[in-house]
Amino acid sequence: MPASSTPASIVIPQLGDLADHPERLPWQPFRPGIEIYPLYPAAPNGVAAALLRYQPGAEVPSHNHPGFEHILVISGSQSDENGAYPAGTLVVNPPHSRHRVTSDEGCIVFVVWAKPVQFESAETV
Repeated sequence: MPASSTPASIVIPQLGDLADHPERLPWQPFRPGIEIYPLYPAAPNGVAAALLRYQPGAEVPSHNHPGFEHILVISGSQSDENGAYPAGTLVVNPPHSRHRVTSDEGCIVFVVWAKPVQFESAETV
């Protein structure tokens, strides 16, 4: 019987300290003023998770969520049409919700998308 290999767990210790030491992760360009650290890739039309790092003043244009979106603000703050969310806030956006996200001071968030995000220009995340 062939030996099975178990995928390695993803462990990021001291997540709350990430704002003070962002160089700990290999961030990648995502959108203007926003970098991403993907935790696992999305299967076609499937769930994806990532850390996002917003520079001060960065924004994500209006988009729709066909599935749930979970956001945990780790540092800084972000806001949308429904309010402002400082560090420590968990936001769960329901399916078919729409918003535009901004971060005046910059932030780092943990995000889980149940389904790919739909932007007005037909791009997906």
